[in-house]
Amino acid sequence: MPISLTTATADDTRAVGAALASILAPGDVLLLTGDLGAGKTTLTQGIAAGLGAEEHVASPTFTLVREYPSGRLPVAHVDVYRLRRAQDVLDLALDELEGGHDGVLIVEWGDAVADLLGPERLRVELTAPDPVAERRSIAVEWTGPSWDARDEVLVTATAPWRDT
Repeated sequence: MPISLTTATADDTRAVGAALASILAPGDVLLLTGDLGAGKTTLTQGIAAGLGAEEHVASPTFTLVREYPSGRLPVAHVDVYRLRRAQDVLDLALDELEGGHDGVLIVEWGDAVADLLGPERLRVELTAPDPVAERRSIAVEWTGPSWDARDEVLVTATAPWRDT
């Protein structure tokens, strides 16, 4: 069952990311989806900060991949928006990025490549009902036994932003 969250500011969206970071484990895959400008990189900034990354977190739109190795878990932040073929994604060797199975893989526009990433994943959809306002709706859903085992912790960690 998806969790529905609402954030009022970019800092709130980062705080949701930090809350998610608190329950991440080596090998976790997060698929971020949503409209352009909906806050995918902002959420990733919170995740990286929550993991203790010291690097500046920026959108990987034009570089495709950014890596943040300094935290509790290394993070590989990938943007597949501009990739047109499955082979382009395979060429990125996502499983070999920063930390490999010891790190966290965050894929913006991840729905497009979900079938290439295996069954264990957290899917986070961000939408901006009003593009001018900072308010965001965030839907979090999970797939796989690893996430099933953490569902109560996930619900608790995101409780402050939970829609009632």
